[in-house]
Amino acid sequence: MAAKGLITGDDGLDRCAWHGNLEDYRRYHDEEWGRPVTDDHRLFEKICLEGFQSGLSWLTILRKREAFRAAFAGFDFDRVAEFGEADIERCLADTGIVRHRGKIVSTINNARRAKELRTEFGSLASYFWSHEPDQSERPKVVSYEALIANPTTVTSTRISKDLKKRGWTFVGPTTIYAFMQAMGLVNDHIEGCFCRAGIEDMRQQLKRPARQSA
Repeated sequence: MAAKGLITGDDGLDRCAWHGNLEDYRRYHDEEWGRPVTDDHRLFEKICLEGFQSGLSWLTILRKREAFRAAFAGFDFDRVAEFGEADIERCLADTGIVRHRGKIVSTINNARRAKELRTEFGSLASYFWSHEPDQSERPKVVSYEALIANPTTVTSTRISKDLKKRGWTFVGPTTIYAFMQAMGLVNDHIEGCFCRAGIEDMRQQLKRPARQSA
């Protein structure tokens, strides 16, 4: 029997249980979640979609992701930063996405703030990876209990506060920690999940993006 927080798939592999063996959700767990990301568009997409998730499930957002990408120009923040009222109305009429004016406006605002962050740091990746938590901030054992007890961390709170000072919205500490987990700034596949060792190898081999002069 799999340990708490794990589920055994029909392929005999133990995985983090949160995907519930739903095919698309399990594929996301196996092929995306936790793998380190340094691409600015993917980082921007994820932080925006985490904002849209607020009050909803990630599965709901995942199943609408292609529609979100179409609505928001592939999350190219240079393009989204130019969106105006007509684009807001277009998104509000789009049944394929979450039609929440505040979150749509937030995405446009955050695109403009992302451009500013890139100007200062050279890339979004260099900014976010500069906040990668030290091992001393991490649990000694990444267990189900440890993750449930810590939906936010010192680092996610620090990033959240800094982004808010810079004018970002829908970037609370819980949202930021979910972003960190998904983008590989931490490896929160729990002990016993077959993905954990492979993702740890990826993180070890990753060349962290350095801050570039503006």
